[in-house]
This record gives sequence, structure tokens and C-alpha cells, in this order.
Amino acid sequence: MQLPRYHRLRRAYYRLEGSRCPACETSYFPPRGICPSCRAGGLQPRSFSGRGTIYSFSRMHQPPRGFSEVGPYTVGMVRLEEGPLVVAQLTDVDGVEVSIGMPVEMVTRKIRENADNGYIVYGYKFRPRMPLPMALAASPEPEEVVL
Repeated sequence: MQLPRYHRLRRAYYRLEGSRCPACETSYFPPRGICPSCRAGGLQPRSFSGRGTIYSFSRMHQPPRGFSEVGPYTVGMVRLEEGPLVVAQLTDVDGVEVSIGMPVEMVTRKIRENADNGYIVYGYKFRPRMPLPMALAASPEPEEVVL
């Protein structure tokens, strides 16, 4: 990826930002200027939660040129809670049995390092969703206090 293109797309890559059509309420990632569904213009920015489930996945044993240092790795199609499908590398899956429907969450990680230009490209990847700490997972009902 060329440096100028990377800088133009960094908001989408770091924050998982897309767009939403005000006419048909469909969400898109990456952001679009015109809605492919209803052809309306004026799409609004939309930030996604980064939570979703694995829709499909594949293990890459022959990485493409420029990514040989990270292979083999797993790539997945993730259905975000807000609707769009996102293709991304899955991370933190060593020793984990990846399956369709598995809950995942977005994290920002290093995608690649370009030694020629000296810049490091960061972006989104998805990892298995971490369980909530016990204190947050089960918040008990407040007890009634009688005075």
C-alpha cells in the first residue's frame, strides 16, 4: 500500500469507520459516497462497535507478495453486529479452534512494515472475543435497603 493512500484510509483502518445511508438505513464498510442499494447520496459517517461473528474463514499457507513474514495466517469474513461483512486477518487464534459463528472483536495491530520507505502500517484485525471480567459480567441487582 502506498503511503498517501494509507494516510487517507487511516480513520477507517484504526477506528473501523464506515458510512450509513439516511434513506434506507443500510451501513457500509469501507465508507461509500453513494448508497449501492438505493442510489441515495449524502451518506453519513458511522463508527462500528468492532464486535461481530465469523461468517467464513480460511487458513493462508501461501501469503501474497509482501506478506511472507506473517504466513501462515488465518483470514476471516466477519459479520459486524451492525450488518456489514468485513474481511480481515484473524489474530490471537493459535491454539484456538476457529469456527463459523464464533464471536470476535476488532483490535488494532501491525499489518506490515515497509523497509523501503521506513513506515509501519497498522490496521484492524479480529481476535476471539474476550470474556468480560466477573465484576462486569454479573452485576447483581441492588439490594433493597430498609431504614
